[in-house]
Amino acid sequence: MTLNERAHAVADELDRHAARHRCAVSRVGGARVIDCGGAVTGSLAAGLAMARACLADLGDVAYVPNPLAEVGGPAVQVTTDDPVRACLASQYAGWQVSVGKFFAMGSGPMRALAAREELFQHIPGKEEARVAVGVLETRKHPTEEVVAHLVGKLPECAESLTLLVAPASSLAGTVQVVARSVETALHKLHELKFDVAQVVSGYGVAPLPPVSPDEITAIGRTNDAILYGGKVTLWVRADDEVLAAVGPRVPSDSSKDHGAAFAELFARYGDFYKIDPLLFAPAEVEFRNLKTGRCHRFGRCEPGLVRKSFGLE
Repeated sequence: MTLNERAHAVADELDRHAARHRCAVSRVGGARVIDCGGAVTGSLAAGLAMARACLADLGDVAYVPNPLAEVGGPAVQVTTDDPVRACLASQYAGWQVSVGKFFAMGSGPMRALAAREELFQHIPGKEEARVAVGVLETRKHPTEEVVAHLVGKLPECAESLTLLVAPASSLAGTVQVVARSVETALHKLHELKFDVAQVVSGYGVAPLPPVSPDEITAIGRTNDAILYGGKVTLWVRADDEVLAAVGPRVPSDSSKDHGAAFAELFARYGDFYKIDPLLFAPAEVEFRNLKTGRCHRFGRCEPGLVRKSFGLE
């Protein structure tokens, strides 16, 4: 099955049980739109489904006790044995969907169909499929104009489009963002020119924040969950010397903006894209080298900052 076919099966499951998951299914411009948290309440189960669809169902997503005892509550755990395709070719939010006044961060395997990002020149995943599945981080319902814009970027082989929609300020939206701990580590490694093909498997866990009705606060909390509370373990086949050199540059503490809550940084810069891109990484990353048996751990969690971001102090 292609990435999109796998995600389509997850979307079908969510569609069949929409009422149970407190979701709403509609048709817009020929596309199936599954609202998981915009105009509806959504659910924790819908959040897991969104995360699985984002990963093209090439990863397991679950709720587990938070490993940061000082923060408490649940956490979102992700495991994958196909990390490059699951995280970079599918889950990474590399498609900025901007149509008129509509804007959303687009992720999911529809990106592998469009394959317009420079990233696809370096990783496997580009594909052809009859179905396309995308996830949009937004509260606004996509219009016919938005759907037409997306369809226009897809190859002719794609006969149908499914969009899962939810903002960060929702149950499902919060979950699907926090489920990106492994993805942020993989993307950071790629940006550092590390050969991500050497990454065999990945595990990540990050605290699940309280849902804030304020979108900026919600975005801040979900980012802080990974930047200051996320722990990722990667199984790799690489030279220890390479891991020792690149390792310190992977966690979020390698950034000049490290130490400030995300909402504070957003207010300081006034623009998401002015924040140091090196910040977007887990707090802690461990490499377990299958080639030599050695482990390399870098970075540190900041439970106090996570508590403050979550409004627990």
